[in-house]
Amino acid sequence: MKHLHNLTIKQVHNDLLDKKYTALELAQNCFKWIETEDKKIDAFLNLDKEAAYSQAEKTDLLIAQNKPIDMLAGVPMAIKDNILIEGQPATAGSKILENYKAVYDATVIKKLKSVGAVFLGKTNLDEFAMGSSTENSAFKKTKNPRDLSRVPGGSSGGSAAAVAANMAVAALGTDTGGSIRLPAAFCNIVGLCPTYGAVSRYGVIAMASSLDQVGPLTKTAEDAAWVFKAILGHDSYDATSASVDYGEELINPRLENIKKLTIGLPDEYFTGGLSEEVEKNINLAIEKLKGLGLKFKKISLPHTKYALSCYYIIVPAEVSANLARYDGIRYAAIPEIENSTKTLKEIYFKTRSRGFGPEAKRRIILGAFVLSSGYYDAYYTKAQKVRSLIKKDFDEAFKKVDVILTPVSPTGPFKIGEKIDDPMSLYLADIFTIPSKLAGLPAVSIPPGFQLIGRHWREQDILGIGQFFEKIA
Repeated sequence: MKHLHNLTIKQVHNDLLDKKYTALELAQNCFKWIETEDKKIDAFLNLDKEAAYSQAEKTDLLIAQNKPIDMLAGVPMAIKDNILIEGQPATAGSKILENYKAVYDATVIKKLKSVGAVFLGKTNLDEFAMGSSTENSAFKKTKNPRDLSRVPGGSSGGSAAAVAANMAVAALGTDTGGSIRLPAAFCNIVGLCPTYGAVSRYGVIAMASSLDQVGPLTKTAEDAAWVFKAILGHDSYDATSASVDYGEELINPRLENIKKLTIGLPDEYFTGGLSEEVEKNINLAIEKLKGLGLKFKKISLPHTKYALSCYYIIVPAEVSANLARYDGIRYAAIPEIENSTKTLKEIYFKTRSRGFGPEAKRRIILGAFVLSSGYYDAYYTKAQKVRSLIKKDFDEAFKKVDVILTPVSPTGPFKIGEKIDDPMSLYLADIFTIPSKLAGLPAVSIPPGFQLIGRHWREQDILGIGQFFEKIA
């Protein structure tokens, strides 16, 4: 069987029902392609053939018995390595968790298992999801399948690369400041960051708890809707999660309803600084959406210019608290440290100094500083006030428009190594994705690299526009 390129979730579902191939054959096909392609891309950190084949065979048995199967049954998926799958490694891209294996499933994994999705393995990421290029991983640097000399974006670069290279049909990533949408844009696929609270974070290795959110990376907006539908919902293990009825239009949007939407273009996102390619793609997307009958309106988000500074105070503060648990005692130890230390203090110091990479250390130190006595009000409290102003900007904008369109990034994917020694330059890659995250809004990256931001709990608006755009793109 030839490798099955460019498969969507719906195609896999229909093909399995038509018995063009079995779920087991599809999984085997994916692993063979991974063996060939991942030598040059480095998207995966770990593969689990045994579990994948076992799940695929369950789907094949249901089909053989003429029993109904879910849309995601038998669909090969890649999972970012900060999302726990019981019995599999969960490194979060860090040496400090190199020997850790998950002892339970994340809620999103439980939900996907319940509908029969097939997990191929865990994908590479920037350490603890801190980065915009997947160069901060302790284990390997993932390359962009569309140009191996360039980064795939981050921090969910492994998941995006796996989908873009047809090694997986869909993937899960996490988005704290842009970590789903940026790699989706760089790899020319779809990436959805849901409303904060729409998807449980239980079993996701925390980076910044008030911002972290799980979402899909897929070939199409419709595929993103199917995966989102499978993982959304309230979870008693995550107090921030909510139960929302999205209705049928999440999957099957109606053009007459989409045409009623007004799209806002914020002045602050189009003031220059865009690369020629990005500007061209955005203008082309706007013209095509106008062709669908959508209306556009200029808006203002005046506090956008403070978003990056605000984000890099709040996030390190939460990082310093969340990463305090990695001390060499409660999780799998680093063997050479465990065998060479005599005191508790030595274990702490050696584990954290050797286990964390430069970016993790940078954020821990910065976070400890902004939370320290005498600086808390000057930095952290002020940043939270600015965050409220940014959210208020969006609230005001959504009184005039239904959806907001912006670039995902000022530039396309940059060369590997080009910005790794300049943290500020890397941080700027997320300048257009961070504001909506601070406001907890849903946003989706649609090829060729534009972002649609929706009202809280209105993923159907942005995914609906994405689905109709794909039909004319």
